[in-house]
Amino acid sequence: MLWSIALKKSLEFFRVVLFALVGCLSLNPAVAHEGHEHADGDDKVTGTATGFVFHDRNGNQKRDEGEEGLADIKVSNGRQIVKTDAQGKYTLPVTDDTIVFVIKPRNWMTPLTEHKLPKFYYIHKPKGSPDSRFPGVMPTGPLPASIDFPLTPQAEPDSFKALFFGDTQPRDIKEVEYIAHDVVEQVIAENAHGASFGVTLGDIVFDDLSVMKPLNQAIALIDIPWYNVLGNHDMNYDAADDEHSDETFESIYGPSYYSFDHGTVHFMVVDDVTWHGPKDGQKGKYTAGLGKKQMEFIRNDLAMIPENQLVVLMMHIPLIEVEDRQELYRLIEKRPFALSISAHTHYMEHVFIGKEDGWMGPEPHHHVINVTVCGSWWSGTADERGIPHATMSDGGPNGYSIFTFDGTNYDIEFRGASRPASYQMLIDAPERVATNEVEATTVVANVFGASEKWKVEMRLTSDMPWVVMENGRMADPYFSRLKELEKAPTPPPGRTLPSPQLSNHIWKGKLPAGLKPGGYKIEIQATDPKGKVVTDHRILWIDAAK
Repeated sequence: MLWSIALKKSLEFFRVVLFALVGCLSLNPAVAHEGHEHADGDDKVTGTATGFVFHDRNGNQKRDEGEEGLADIKVSNGRQIVKTDAQGKYTLPVTDDTIVFVIKPRNWMTPLTEHKLPKFYYIHKPKGSPDSRFPGVMPTGPLPASIDFPLTPQAEPDSFKALFFGDTQPRDIKEVEYIAHDVVEQVIAENAHGASFGVTLGDIVFDDLSVMKPLNQAIALIDIPWYNVLGNHDMNYDAADDEHSDETFESIYGPSYYSFDHGTVHFMVVDDVTWHGPKDGQKGKYTAGLGKKQMEFIRNDLAMIPENQLVVLMMHIPLIEVEDRQELYRLIEKRPFALSISAHTHYMEHVFIGKEDGWMGPEPHHHVINVTVCGSWWSGTADERGIPHATMSDGGPNGYSIFTFDGTNYDIEFRGASRPASYQMLIDAPERVATNEVEATTVVANVFGASEKWKVEMRLTSDMPWVVMENGRMADPYFSRLKELEKAPTPPPGRTLPSPQLSNHIWKGKLPAGLKPGGYKIEIQATDPKGKVVTDHRILWIDAAK
């Protein structure tokens, strides 16, 4: 009996040592790693994390007697991914700077913090974060004997909604209050949106990382789980390298890249901001990149996702700006159902990535640059509430998006901050036109959430036929006039607006000939490729020629 126990302990010790030496190999034979890089520089394996994923029946986040382990749940160390065994157990190698996290499966949910942030990870950083202006992770000490992840069941139907915020980016508490009153109150009031969770697509704050906590408090009032993406303004700028630039972010939100399932969709949070620390007296800078370590995780993650499952990649910097995007292209272009979403630019646009950018898939890849909550960084004249209008450089209002997912299908609804759901476009036309100037007068329709694939039509009376308007990349005339006002001897108050952006969601058309003097209602209807229609109108007066 004693010999048997000793033999088992020896075998277990040999197994752990062998696993640590191999490092890049999963103990689960179902996971393959073809030519993946592993330990780079200080990424030396120093231990083995083990634990259980379990059904937390009483919700106390501790594994009590009778709470069974859950089999086939994926757990990662940021590179490898393993599945739990029949008892819910996993084992992974770790370095002295590793975040171990569970990949939330469908119909299960991780615990939430008081600010509705998902708790799906454990940080192993024995010595803690380097000293920084903004605090990072406190020393975690040695590995616990068991790192367990509690899950509780929840219903996740095929069809569900999610909220997407781009660049909340408050500089201070005052701008957190702007967000609360301009966007959060609207979302709460219109709780019929029925979103299952929300995502902030990076630039959570504007360099001052101490603002993260009060912002989290404001967004938590929406009362749904809230995931976060790392943006270039969410980093520790005094960090020496990219590996240590996320320390404050990690201390609050966890890993800078990870994934989870909800309903039928697999969501992947991507960190596409690479920090190059100060060097030789020069300030640090960021570039758009993924890096080898993250790409290993992405390869392993996608290898375990069925080809017929919709994959949604969520990042901060638009995918077309990422330096090492081609390897990612090679992975997702093989999949018939993939979508990516970013923010960063402070205007909204649908990008269809094709062969001109090295994409080799049979169909262009749909990439959405999401509307931003802070719009043009809270620029422009303030309204009666003291909140700047923050019109984006494409002429659209600040706001957010509501995505509806249903199997492999998805729909996107643009929402302007503090505006009704029906506000989907801005029609620009003169107030009055003389009869002899009618045919030379242009009407412009800026359909905020549209792409060049939409069909936009115009008419002036119900008995007139609809006339198709012309799409072209152009600046919004209303926004251009706002910029011109800033050059006046007495410019409007408020932070100056950015330069106008050439946008592809703007259409123009000429007024029809033969209009008699009187009042007219310009009607615009915009139809997306799936047949969804949004409409609006504007009043126009025709005067007799002088």
